[in-house]
Amino acid sequence: MKRIEYIGLGFVLALSTVLLSSPATAQSTSSAPDHSSLGDYARKVRKDSDATKPKPKVFDNDNIPMNDKLSIVGPAPASTTAEASDKSAADGKDASAKPAASADDELAKRKAVWKGWQDKLTGQKGSIDLASRELDVLTREYQLRAAVVYADAGNRMRNSAQWDKEDADYKQKIADKQKAVAEAKQKLDDMKEEARKAGVPSAMID
Repeated sequence: MKRIEYIGLGFVLALSTVLLSSPATAQSTSSAPDHSSLGDYARKVRKDSDATKPKPKVFDNDNIPMNDKLSIVGPAPASTTAEASDKSAADGKDASAKPAASADDELAKRKAVWKGWQDKLTGQKGSIDLASRELDVLTREYQLRAAVVYADAGNRMRNSAQWDKEDADYKQKIADKQKAVAEAKQKLDDMKEEARKAGVPSAMID
């Protein structure tokens, strides 16, 4: 009877051992494909990412662009920095030179205006001198003609009508010329006054 019990107990222990080992074996067996599947999946993802990742472009003598500009990342070359500094310095010099240049330009403009007034005054003075000379010539001519007429009383009596006409003409011409000289002088005075108001120096007016 005891033998049967030992046999039964051994059978139960053997069965328990088999049952306990079966899940572990099944788990290990089922986990192996899982581990294998995860590894395959990881390799596939890595391969796909490598395929989609853009490859850096490498330039050589055969494919270097001739017309496009190459972008350079990094600090600017020393020559470019020096050129920028020179340009800034030049701009600063130009800015400081502008006021002086403006003052010189303004002075040049004023001198040009003064010169214009001086030329006008000189021209008017010339007109006065010409009219005065013409008046002097006309006056001397009249005096000589009158002296000849009055020197010969008989001739004056014979040609009194003609002389009266000539005498009136001479006097009219002399009066007109005197008037022209006076108007020219008045015009000169008016021009001098305008020139003074315009700031023309006295040395260029008188």
